[in-house]
Amino acid sequence: QVQLVESGGGLVQAGGSLRLSCAASGVTFTSYTMGWFRQAPGKEREFVAAINWNGGSTYYADSVKGRFTISRDNAKNTVYLQMNSLKPEDTAVYYCAATSRRWYLMRPKELHYYDYWGQGTQVTVSS
Repeated sequence: QVQLVESGGGLVQAGGSLRLSCAASGVTFTSYTMGWFRQAPGKEREFVAAINWNGGSTYYADSVKGRFTISRDNAKNTVYLQMNSLKPEDTAVYYCAATSRRWYLMRPKELHYYDYWGQGTQVTVSS
């Protein structure tokens, strides 16, 4: 059974940093493209960042480019999202997602490509 468990969310002041983690189990981790998405109250879930199986390719939403960094540690079956220079508009529930589709056969920012989702972790940025 595939499980994705996010952690690391919390309350931070604008300009601060947080590091989210997503631990995967029940999968051959290196076979999966991983993504981070977020959903603010009253809004649709949106793409944040994605990374291919070995970390050699990454892709970011324009709104987080230069501030957020996605990475993975395949030895630990974990993907990370380092978030710096946080803004109040980054406030949302952040979700980890996994897909067995190869990077070159999908569009990483599109939700429907992802097969598995975590339960989410809340990030709140105060002004």
